[in-house]
Amino acid sequence: MTTEPVRPPTEDDLIGPSLHRHPSGVGVVDKSVAILDALESGPATLAQLVTATGIARPTLHRLAAALTHHRMVGKDLQGRYVLGTRLAELASAAGEDRLTTASGPVLLWLRDATGESAQVFRRQADSRVCVASAERPWGLRDTIPVGARMSMKAGSAAQVLLAWEDHERLVEGLAGAVFTPTVLAAVRRRGWAQSLAEREPGVASVSAPVRGPSGRVIAAVSISGPLERLSRQPGRLHADAVVSAATRLTELIRAGEA
Repeated sequence: MTTEPVRPPTEDDLIGPSLHRHPSGVGVVDKSVAILDALESGPATLAQLVTATGIARPTLHRLAAALTHHRMVGKDLQGRYVLGTRLAELASAAGEDRLTTASGPVLLWLRDATGESAQVFRRQADSRVCVASAERPWGLRDTIPVGARMSMKAGSAAQVLLAWEDHERLVEGLAGAVFTPTVLAAVRRRGWAQSLAEREPGVASVSAPVRGPSGRVIAAVSISGPLERLSRQPGRLHADAVVSAATRLTELIRAGEA
């Protein structure tokens, strides 16, 4: 019987399978990506990540701490590592062109269906930004130009963008907000939000969520106008149209991913 000589292990023998996938040659980046790849399948403990990646425990702990600092990685209620909220924000930003391109005809339909100005808002850090708008061409208007940055503490779009966040960001977002946890629970239950003079005196609005391919809320479709027109129950008048517009925009974004 012929016995092959035993060779010492190489670095490739000591790393997990995810690091074999076209390494860049920059070790810290490759190992960080390996951690994110491992978390794609779900929450994991430190020991499970060591097994999945083959990265030495002290190195993995240090990298996971750095990724957590930058919100690329987070922790669930059991203390396990999970993909962080920053990744979702970056994914939303990557889809911004699809969102804004698809928004144009949808907002025009919504404006004509309701007779009110229509907008799409995306969250950016602690603000919400108008990324698309269709203004009411006649009469008293509530003009919100593209690029306008507004608070996440008031308004129906802010309610929608916050209502489906994870627990930690939900609690953080409610601090100092005009709306309450009960209001956000109602938003999640019925699938749309309304506000009465939350953002600005005399202005009402109705908003509904736009979802990305993963099902996560990535934007809010809104209409806004004076209380005199929208009444004290703007959702009763316009929620169906706003939800229809948000659903259509969701479909268009998902179709663009196919």
